[in-house]
Formats: sequence, structure tokens, C-alpha cells
Amino acid sequence: MLTVRLDPETEQKLADIIAHERDVNRSSLVKRLILERWLTLNLDNTFVERRGGHPQHLLQDAPPDLSERSTRKQAISDYLKQRHS
Repeated sequence: MLTVRLDPETEQKLADIIAHERDVNRSSLVKRLILERWLTLNLDNTFVERRGGHPQHLLQDAPPDLSERSTRKQAISDYLKQRHS
């Protein structure tokens, strides 16, 4: 059992969250927030794993030398020209 005293502003924020989400009560919300926070502290996972992993298919068509500054600048320039044409 845990008892927490909240200031009126925090109490209102909690009420707003509960009103916004369906089928949530104070206990389940606090449990979920604790679990989410605990998962971010999991030291067995890398930072990328804690954030959901690498994006899929993000750079599948990218040139192999995209990490070179001149190539990146040209790719951005081409993208912006195409977008604003």
C-alpha cells in the first residue's frame, strides 16, 4: 500500500489523464507509469533497444557514403528542391 499526497495542480493533471484515457483508474495508471519508468532504467538493454530499436527501412535506398558530409548536404539539397518544386 502506498499513500501519496499531491498538490492541487498535480491532482488536476492526474484527473485530466484519467479522464482522457479509457478504463484507467489511479492505481492502474500509477502502476503503468512506474513500469514505463522502470523499463527505461533497465541496464541490460542498450539505449536504442529502450527506445524501440532501429527504424526499419529508413535508409534502405540511401547511398553507402551517406555519412560523408558532402553527400549528406547534396542529399538534403536534392530533397528540398524536389519537395518545393
